[in-house]
Amino acid sequence: MVVYHDEEWGVPVHDDRTLFEYLLLDSFQAGLSWAVILRKRPAFREAFADFDPVPIAEFGDVEVRELLENAGIVRNRQKILATISNAAAFLEVQREFGSFDRFIWQFVGGAPIRNRWRGLNDIPASTGASELMSRELKRRGFGFVGPTICYAFMQGAGLVNDHVVDCFRHPEIESLPVD
Repeated sequence: MVVYHDEEWGVPVHDDRTLFEYLLLDSFQAGLSWAVILRKRPAFREAFADFDPVPIAEFGDVEVRELLENAGIVRNRQKILATISNAAAFLEVQREFGSFDRFIWQFVGGAPIRNRWRGLNDIPASTGASELMSRELKRRGFGFVGPTICYAFMQGAGLVNDHVVDCFRHPEIESLPVD
């Protein structure tokens, strides 16, 4: 958990496969702790084709059955089925926009939202931007992308800087160039 916080969480991501990975993991995290998901991340990577949406979009009954038997991941049928349909929707967004990155960063105007929270209790579970993102992703056929999941995705992928101001990562993230 500490390494993830210190090295990944909140760093702006523009690589489509990494964005898909974060979306997949955040969807599976719904109702669970992030620590559980991070512990299972290597198994998710192996089970879900190194987070490549192309083969995942083609998963059928055999792969679903295998995933439901895989103790290394979260074995939730609805989340597995949503991941497969999300992969197909992700590829469609890539075709339409040229990249998922171009599509997803529009929800924050192309640059990270730089919050200045004083304490953890100040950080919201969702925002207007995550609600808009959720509605648009659902409209495009994505599942398990409610406003709270979208906000967690935005935090992890660096669309927002939600490190509290007294966290050593806050100024480090703030000083990163805006791509």
